[in-house]
Amino acid sequence: MGLSKFFFSLFLLQSLLPLLTPIFTTAENSNLFREYIGAQFRDVKFSDVPINPNVNFHFILAFAIDYTTSSPPSLTNGQFNIFWDSANLSPSDVSAIKAANSNVKVALSLGGASVDNNPVYFKPSSVDSWVANAVSSLTSIIQEYNLDGVDVDYENFQADSDTFAECIGQLLTTLKSTGVIKFASIAPFDDNDVQSHYEALWAKYSNVIDYVNFQFYGYDSSTTVSQYVNYYNTQSSNYNGGNILASFTTGNSSNVVSPDTAISACKSLKMDGKLFGIFIWSADDSKSQGFKYETQSQDLLADA
Repeated sequence: MGLSKFFFSLFLLQSLLPLLTPIFTTAENSNLFREYIGAQFRDVKFSDVPINPNVNFHFILAFAIDYTTSSPPSLTNGQFNIFWDSANLSPSDVSAIKAANSNVKVALSLGGASVDNNPVYFKPSSVDSWVANAVSSLTSIIQEYNLDGVDVDYENFQADSDTFAECIGQLLTTLKSTGVIKFASIAPFDDNDVQSHYEALWAKYSNVIDYVNFQFYGYDSSTTVSQYVNYYNTQSSNYNGGNILASFTTGNSSNVVSPDTAISACKSLKMDGKLFGIFIWSADDSKSQGFKYETQSQDLLADA
């Protein structure tokens, strides 16, 4: 190649770089804030929670569970029932908060850790029967409540990771393709059994999962800001290409990461251009604290 052709090629490459760069970029800062609500029946209402108009705000109703509402609850193979505080968080309440705040969407979360102080297990009879039941029952609930999305928070498993991946993956794919939901998320935490199930799901169905609500508050209370950031980077690798949200709990934090440590870590992540969003567990706990951490988190996300 002659020098003139070489320099022309170099010039052409430099000219194209600004156009090519976005192809290679990863997730950047965004202003998504999410909050779980209703699991602990503390009479918290959507309207109690401060909503910054400059964030994208998702309430997540906790939980819809495929168990009976009888006592004791028993497995239903994908027939979901409502287990959140529906007296204070009703279909009309969903409509009202969305009408009053154009930046608010509302989702429901599946599973959770326990019901009536007993573990909630993911235990389908078969993939096909569970998916059929789940699609039918959840479509009814989602349409009744005019909800926008689904979060998956199973934490105890009596099925292998492939079965979990197929059940949840097919469920989310169907709900999205039929227009029942607009977005979906998963809520894993750092436990070998939990991670193996969610990583199997991610490996095959990441294309239908919009957000990863990773439970970073599950780490020890001695966690430092730098350790939190390292955990975030590790999970970003585990769920490669995903929109990973930082998180903390406003409940009893004596044995888990404190909200102050988490928010400091979020500030560090934002400076590095890595803070996609924040979620909090949960509004029920925050009510007695005046929602101070919700305000701090949203202010951080809204400050471009």
